[in-house]
Amino acid sequence: MRITDPWLTQPATQSLFEIFEGAGHQLFCVGGCVRNALLGVAVADIDMSTDARPEAVLALAKAQGLRAIPTGMDHGTVTVLSGGIPFEITTFRHDTSTDGRHATVAFSDSAKEDAQRRDFTMNALYCDAQGQVIDHVGGRADLDTRRVRFIGDPDQRITEDYLRILRFFRFHAWYGDPDQGIDAEGLAACAAHGDGLELLSRERIGAEMTKLLSAPDPAPAVAAMGQSGLLHRVMPGADAGLLAVLVHMEGTTSPDWKRRALALGGEDVAELWRLQKSDARALTQARAALAKNTALPELAYRYGLDMAQNVALVRAAMTHEPPSAELQKSLIKASQARFPVKAADLMPGLEGAALGEKLKQLEDRWIASGFTTSKDALLAE
Repeated sequence: MRITDPWLTQPATQSLFEIFEGAGHQLFCVGGCVRNALLGVAVADIDMSTDARPEAVLALAKAQGLRAIPTGMDHGTVTVLSGGIPFEITTFRHDTSTDGRHATVAFSDSAKEDAQRRDFTMNALYCDAQGQVIDHVGGRADLDTRRVRFIGDPDQRITEDYLRILRFFRFHAWYGDPDQGIDAEGLAACAAHGDGLELLSRERIGAEMTKLLSAPDPAPAVAAMGQSGLLHRVMPGADAGLLAVLVHMEGTTSPDWKRRALALGGEDVAELWRLQKSDARALTQARAALAKNTALPELAYRYGLDMAQNVALVRAAMTHEPPSAELQKSLIKASQARFPVKAADLMPGLEGAALGEKLKQLEDRWIASGFTTSKDALLAE
């Protein structure tokens, strides 16, 4: 099977092949773009690999009037803009030393050597300008069976970069075959090296976990994390038991990692994952609402429809009773409700703390009425 996708055949991509090959260099598309093309999944980014050294990549781009950005020269990466599209071009390389997170690399002339240093076989597929797939590590067979497998020795791959532990589960959630199950050898290696997660930054852990929980069905991967003791390391106190039920309850509802994190429970991960302020606030508020059993319409009014729907689905998973269509309608109505009384309506009779307290009392009564009490009725109280 040859790749014939527009991202490969477009002039912006083909012109780069012409430039590099015209100068006597090898150039291949590699990694996610090749993997996704073979799976029929949308391609967002185009990564390329070459035997040209970074300085040569910069020179070739400059000679053709293309903008080139030295985004990672020590690791051989240059971002070249062709046709307004960014292409990340990295020189073939192999690791000379690693500390479990960062590697010192040496450049290479061999795509096969370059493939050996990558993480999973399905991520080490290359293709040429004609779309012919080059496979040095058995990635095509693993991709066909949707098996996420480390290249070579799993222990070595993991100790080179402990982030690969979380990537293993994330890739299984997105691309693995749930019926075939997770790769046993890879799982054992991840469990054996769990202490290495302590070397990762909170931001990187959070990024991987939110991507994992955003998969269509992350439950099997998260269950494997729980069974191996790794889930507790990144989500202390979490329990994977409810997640599969929640995913079933979601039906056609779009995946939301915050909803899934809420169902897993345990400690608040807002700081543990160094979440963005808006995400941290939403997750913390949802956890509080779930603990207090706050009425769902009130949640929709105070925090928006998404928050209320997330809590509703988690509660549904807990009770094994799907949310009704009537509930959905009430949440939409509540999210659109607007409290009719303003501070000016109570002035000058009230001010300061007394004014704030009165507004709160009236708003609570209005919410309790199902958002139906009129402004005049509220002010007459």
